[in-house]
Order: sequence, then C-alpha cells, then structure tokens
Amino acid sequence: MYQIMLCCSAGMSTSLLVNKMRQAAQEQEIDAQIDAFSVSEFDEQVGQYQVVLLGPQVKYLNDDLTQRAQPYDVPVAVIGMSDYGMQNGEHVLAQALELIETVA
Repeated sequence: MYQIMLCCSAGMSTSLLVNKMRQAAQEQEIDAQIDAFSVSEFDEQVGQYQVVLLGPQVKYLNDDLTQRAQPYDVPVAVIGMSDYGMQNGEHVLAQALELIETVA
C-alpha cells in the first residue's frame, strides 16, 4: 500500500484534493492511503508516510520540511499550482507515485 501525505497551512484546503486522489487511486485499482495534515502536524506524521506533497501556499517551507523528512527517507515536493488549482487528483497521485518509486 502506498502512503501519501499532503500538507498545507491548515490541512483544510488539501482535503478536497485528497478525495480526488483517492477516487483516482480507486479507479486505477491502486491501494493507497492518502491523508492531509497541517504544517503544524508535520513532525508527528511524516514518519508514517512514503512521500509528502505540499500545497503551493506552503512551498516556502519546502527546504525546511525536506530536511526534517530526511531521517525518514521521505521525499517532499510541492504540488504544481495548476494541478492544485484544478484539483487534478490523477496528476497529483501520479506525482506522488513517481516520487515513491525514485526512492524505492
């Protein structure tokens, strides 16, 4: 099972995208756990996931969160603005799976 964490300022704005990603995973018969959290929960959650995707509104934290995820070998990346704005769950899911595969 793939474990994907989305992270934004409050955890709310990514919840719609999480639903779209779950739907895309189900349609593609991909077993995935996809959850959203606020940045304040990052440290307590990061070790339970294989990848972290950041909402564009917190991209300024990318370097810091990437360093904090290193001990867990968890890649961190920013979701593309257009995919985020269009709530393109299929593209964001593909981005997450690609990052997981590069680490594996």
